[in-house]
Amino acid sequence: MTILITGAAGFIGSHIAQQYCTHGYDVIGIDNLNDYYSVDLKQARLSNLKHHKNFNFFHTDFADKAALFAQTQNKKIQKIIHLGAQAGVRYSLKNPDVYINSNLIGHANILELARSLDSFEHLIYASSSSVYGANTKQPFAETDPVNLPVSLYAATKRSNELMSQSYAHLYGIPQTGLRLFTVYGPWGRPDMAPWLFTDAIINERPIKVFNHGDMARDFTFIDDIVDGITGLVKTPPSKGGVNNYEGSPSPHRIYNIGNNQPENLMKFISCLENAIGKKAIKVFEDLQDGDLKETTANIDAIHALTGFTPKTQLQDGLNSFVEWFKTYHKIS
Repeated sequence: MTILITGAAGFIGSHIAQQYCTHGYDVIGIDNLNDYYSVDLKQARLSNLKHHKNFNFFHTDFADKAALFAQTQNKKIQKIIHLGAQAGVRYSLKNPDVYINSNLIGHANILELARSLDSFEHLIYASSSSVYGANTKQPFAETDPVNLPVSLYAATKRSNELMSQSYAHLYGIPQTGLRLFTVYGPWGRPDMAPWLFTDAIINERPIKVFNHGDMARDFTFIDDIVDGITGLVKTPPSKGGVNNYEGSPSPHRIYNIGNNQPENLMKFISCLENAIGKKAIKVFEDLQDGDLKETTANIDAIHALTGFTPKTQLQDGLNSFVEWFKTYHKIS
């Protein structure tokens, strides 16, 4: 079986590619290697994959339809795991164009690619917990309304869900959307709190604690995310399925993948201090535009389908991240 993974040089994409390569699948990875964050980090992730003979990488921007189709022509792809996107809530406040290009045009191109493939089985794509926007009910459930995004990033991810629903309805393409909740772990992104805080604490620089620490996130360790995604990949939705999108008969469904255990930001910082062995210098600030005060995933639906149960406690996950961070940066 051949699986196409977009964002293969990214945090989650590289872990998913590693999983499928290790289990003997033919994996095609594509990534445009943009400079939103360190290209060296992306290349280092790829270096962990390139020793697999069943991994083929193409430096391609899936927002370029002609390039995408040229690189995937005659590849007999059965499944697509579409994890590539322009990430980051705060970055979208200043750079909206890249979100329109990558997240909207790019997603449309992936849908068209899936439509063009013979014997295609399943498209799995990354949405985000950000789609829950201004909702105050916790935990967030897939049945909650998601019509009030508070960032352009969230709006593009919600648009992806609607675009996918239309393609499932019109063309019968089996699709599963993943509402991912605050993923962290080794090889994580430099723009996210675990990396930013770890780097600052080690180097005795202040960290910004937004909303004066009154925030909570459903921190989900990367190994648990991989388990959740691979479980869903095995189970494409069928026409008229029980969990199909908002009762639609079309083969499209959406699942939360999170830890179902929100952790207060101050506890997160305390666990990180324990892992590093050094106290943080904290600067308390107001909530930023586009940020959510709390995110918690209701994971009843994915558990019922696949048995998904997160296994990694926050302290253990941060210990693993800090150990990797020090190794990667050659810190003794």
